[in-house]
Amino acid sequence: MPNIISLKNINKVYGQNTANPTQVLFDLSLSFEESTFNSIIGQSGSGKSTLLNILGTLDKATSGDVIINNKNTQQMSKNELSSLRNESIGFIFQFHYLLPEFTALENVLMPYRISKKQITKEVQDRAEELLEIVGLTKVKNNLAINMSGGQQQRVAIARALINNPKIILADEPTGNLDSDSTEQVYELLREINKRYQTTFIIITHDRHIAEKADRIVEIKDGRIHLDISKA
Repeated sequence: MPNIISLKNINKVYGQNTANPTQVLFDLSLSFEESTFNSIIGQSGSGKSTLLNILGTLDKATSGDVIINNKNTQQMSKNELSSLRNESIGFIFQFHYLLPEFTALENVLMPYRISKKQITKEVQDRAEELLEIVGLTKVKNNLAINMSGGQQQRVAIARALINNPKIILADEPTGNLDSDSTEQVYELLREINKRYQTTFIIITHDRHIAEKADRIVEIKDGRIHLDISKA
């Protein structure tokens, strides 16, 4: 399968114009194929969250190339990067960042409201379909504040999918959940991966969860320490 994301010779240095610059990533090259389910593991401070932010164009590499859908993002403007993210990438974070005063359905539709796109019947139907997939049809009109942690995270997953992205980047998506909810969320992500052929790149500190992926990449001290693909 073709690569959907490629990193080439990525270096990231914070405070490079100061007396004490800190290099976090070192000449890192890494590619991910379309429709695959990948995990990135590493200890705190290893550089994995910085790597995910660069993959998602939320942060820019100090040097090197980030190629998404055959487009080199390093020379793109902020507006071009924003459009690319909106069209191609969905994000799931450890903290779901739902708006508590809105319902589950309204939160799923929020990316459309923020971009001031018209919410057509087709978009509304897709939001309801996604809530059905994540098992929340019965509580779609409940305020986010009145939902459990596991339910809120599933709303966040549906929200990440509303624009039909080719790529989902997830940073510790079950970090705040109990073991049963964690298992349910990962089974759900797997189902979405198979149903929509969405590429998943998931950061996790949980090796048990990481081992469910097709590929495990371990980052250590800003470099690739291990890269294991299952046959």
